[in-house]
Amino acid sequence: MPRLKLDLGILLPDAPGEADACVWRLINDLNGRDGIGQVHVLPASGDKPAQLCIHYDPAVASLVRVREIAEAAGAQLTERFGHVLWEVEGLQDARRARTVTDLLSRLPGVMEADASVAGLVRIEFDRAATSEAALRSALGDMGVGLRGEAHEEAGHEHGGPFGANSELIFALLSGALLVAGFLVSWLAAAPAWLPVALYVGAYCFGGYYTLREAVDTIRLGRFEIDTLMLVAAAGAAALDKWAEGALLLFLFSIGHALEHYAMGRARRAIEALGELAPPTAELRRDGVVREVPVAELVVGDTILVRPNTRIPADGFVILGESSVDQAAITGESVPVDKRAVEDSARAALRPEGLLAENRVYAGTINGAGALEVQVIRLAADTSLARLVRMVNEAEAQKSPTQRFTDRFERVFVPVVLASVVVLLFAWIIIDESFGVSFYRAMAVLVAASPCALAISTPSAVLSGVARAARGGVLVKGGGPLENLGKLGAIAFDKTGTLTEGKPRVTEVLPASGVEERDLLLVAIAVEALSDHPLAAAVARDGQARLGEGIAVPEATELQSITGRGLSARIGADPVFVGKAALFAEIDGPPLTAELQAMIADLEARGRTTMIVRRGGQYLGAIGLMDTPREAASGVILRLRKLGISRMVMMSGDNRRVAEAVAQQVGLDEAWGDLMPEDKVAAIQRFRAEQEVAMVGDGVNDAPAMAHATVGIAMGAAGSDVALETADVALMGDDLTHLPFVIGLSRGTNRIIRQNLWISLGMVALLVPATLFGLQLGAAVVFHEGSTLLVVANALRLLAYRDPTET
Repeated sequence: MPRLKLDLGILLPDAPGEADACVWRLINDLNGRDGIGQVHVLPASGDKPAQLCIHYDPAVASLVRVREIAEAAGAQLTERFGHVLWEVEGLQDARRARTVTDLLSRLPGVMEADASVAGLVRIEFDRAATSEAALRSALGDMGVGLRGEAHEEAGHEHGGPFGANSELIFALLSGALLVAGFLVSWLAAAPAWLPVALYVGAYCFGGYYTLREAVDTIRLGRFEIDTLMLVAAAGAAALDKWAEGALLLFLFSIGHALEHYAMGRARRAIEALGELAPPTAELRRDGVVREVPVAELVVGDTILVRPNTRIPADGFVILGESSVDQAAITGESVPVDKRAVEDSARAALRPEGLLAENRVYAGTINGAGALEVQVIRLAADTSLARLVRMVNEAEAQKSPTQRFTDRFERVFVPVVLASVVVLLFAWIIIDESFGVSFYRAMAVLVAASPCALAISTPSAVLSGVARAARGGVLVKGGGPLENLGKLGAIAFDKTGTLTEGKPRVTEVLPASGVEERDLLLVAIAVEALSDHPLAAAVARDGQARLGEGIAVPEATELQSITGRGLSARIGADPVFVGKAALFAEIDGPPLTAELQAMIADLEARGRTTMIVRRGGQYLGAIGLMDTPREAASGVILRLRKLGISRMVMMSGDNRRVAEAVAQQVGLDEAWGDLMPEDKVAAIQRFRAEQEVAMVGDGVNDAPAMAHATVGIAMGAAGSDVALETADVALMGDDLTHLPFVIGLSRGTNRIIRQNLWISLGMVALLVPATLFGLQLGAAVVFHEGSTLLVVANALRLLAYRDPTET
C-alpha cells in the first residue's frame, strides 16, 4: 500500500508538538475514511520535522485526494481547537498550581490544561465552546494573572491586596496579633475577651490563604494539606486553645510565604537571564543610524555594537574585531574572540554553519572593540529567549520522584484524616475525656501532614534546573535532571564532540594519470555545496592548495547519501565523493587496486578518507584529520572520577580513525563505520544493561539521542535542531560542562533523598510523640521547621560547584 508523508507542523501549525492531543484527533479523523488505511506519526529526527504518514489504497483514493482530505482535516482542527501557553503570576506553590489545573480542566470547552509552579499555564481548548478572553477571565477569578498585564481588582494583583508580598504581610500580621494576644493574656487588668479577639485576628490573617486554597480543593473533591491545617486550627479553637491554633496558622502561613520566597529566588535566577538583552539597538539602515526597540529588528538588519555594551540580537560580525563575554549563554568562563566573516552574503544563506568566532548572541557583553553585526534571528527567537522559554518549560516537567510524592500525598492525606477521625473516639476505649482525645487528634493531624514532603522534590528540581542554566546547560525537566545522576555509560559521537569538528586536508593523492589540480577542482565544486565540516575543510584547504584566481566548475543536483557521501553533476557527468563503502553500493567500476592501497595507508595513519569519481573515472583520494578537543582527555578523566564505568566513541568514520582518536582522548572503546541506525541499535543494547547517555551534535545523532536514557547535545546555542531534540543541551561548544551537569544531577538526587528522609522522618517521629503527649504547639514548631529546612537544603544547589574541576 503506498504511503504519503506530510509535514505535521504545516497540517497543525498551532500544535506545540507531535504528542499534542490535536495530532491524535487528526489521526482518528483520518482513520476509517474510504481508501485510507493506517495513519501514524513519524517523530522528528535530525533536521526532519515530525511527519504524518498515511497509508492509502490508490484504487479507492488518489494521492491528490488523500492530500486534500488530510489538509482539510488539519485546517478544520486548527480552526476549531486553540492552544495557548501563558506566563502567569499567582501560582505560588505546587498545590496551588495543581488546584488551578483542576479548575481549568473543569471549564466548558477546555480539553487539556496544565499549570506549573514555574509560572506557565498551557491550555488546549475548543473555540466553539470558549475563547482566549474567557480563559483569561477565568484565570483572573482564580487570582492568577498573565505576566505583564495589569490587574486592578484587589484580588488579582499577584494574588492579594499588597501585591507579590501579600501572603508574607498577612503572615506577619498574624504573628503580630498572636504575640499581642499572648502579652495581653498576662495582664491582669485586661478584659478576658481581648486576648481571644487578638487570637481571632491572628486566625483571620494566618488562615486567609490557607482557607482560599482549601475551599478550592474541597470544591474539586480533594483533601490536601491546607484542609488538614484548617481542621487542626478549628479543633484547637473548639477546645478553647486559641493561642495554639493561632500559632499553627501563623507558622503554616509564614512557612508558606518563606517557601514561596525561596522558590521565587530560584525562578528569578532564570528571569535574570531574560533581562540580559538590552531593550534597544542601534540600527544602520539606508545609511542612517538610529536607536530602535529590539522587537523591531528584522533578519538581515545591521546593528552597531559599541565597546563594553550588551549585544541586542543574535547575528554574525560583518565588521570589526573584539572579544565577547558569552558566560550568560554558553557558560564559557573566558571571553571569546570575534572577527568578521569573509563573505556576509554567503554567511546569511547558511547561518547554522557559522564559526564560533563569527557568531554573537543577544545578552552577551562586547569587549573593547566596536562591532557591526548582521541580525539572523528575531528578538523572540534568539538563543537567550529560547533558553529562558525552555528552562521555564523544563521547570514544569515533573521528575519521577516528584510524581511519586504527588501520588503518595494524594493517598496519604485522606488516610491521615481517617486516622484522626478514629482518634477522636479514643475516649470511648481509654479512660479520658473527649477534650483530651480531641486535642491529641489535632496534634496528630499536624504531625502527620506531609508539608515538607510536598515541597521537598520540586524545590530541589527547580534549584537544579536554575543552576544548570546559569552554568550554560539547559536541562529539560526533572526527569533528565534525575536520570543524569544515574548514568553508568556514555556514548560519544566523534566529529564535533570529542574532536574540534574543524578537520583539515592532510593529503591529496591523485590516481595515476590524473593531475592534483583536476582532482581538487571536482572535489571543491561538490563539497562547496555541502554544510558538513569535512566538506567545508575540502573546500577551504583545497582552494588554498590551488591558489588564488583558479576558477572552480559549477556542480548541480547535490544529493546527500546518508553516512556514505555526496553525489552531484558537473556538466553532463555524474560525480560521487565519499568513503569506500559508497562505491560498493552504486553502479559503476569498482575501486582500483591503486586506490584501495591509498585508502588502506591513509586509514592506518588515522585519516578520514574521501574518494572522488567523475563519470566512470576515479580521480583519486583525499585524506583529512580532525584534531581532538584540547579538553577532551581531561573531561574523560573527570567523568571517571564521577564513577562513569563505561565510555564509548561511536563514529561513521572507519574503525582505525575512530580508534586513533579514542586513544588520544583516553577512551577504551571506539566503534567505527556506523550508520545512524547502527548507533541507535548500539544505544538500545546499552540500555538493556544500564542507563546510558548519547552525546552528539543534535543533528545526525538525533535518533540515537532519542533512544538513550538522556540525549545530550553539544553547542546548542547556535542550533535549533540540537535545542529541540536533546534532553540536555550544552549551550556552549564546551565539553567541560558535561562533568559539571552530571555532578549537579548527582547533587540534586542527593538533596532529594535528604529531603525525603527529613520530611518522612519528621512525620515518623512526630506522630508517635503526639500520641504519647507532645503538645500541639511543639508539633507545629517541628512540623513547620522541617518544611523550611528542606527548602533551605534545596537552595544549596544554587551555589553548586563542580568538585572534579581543578
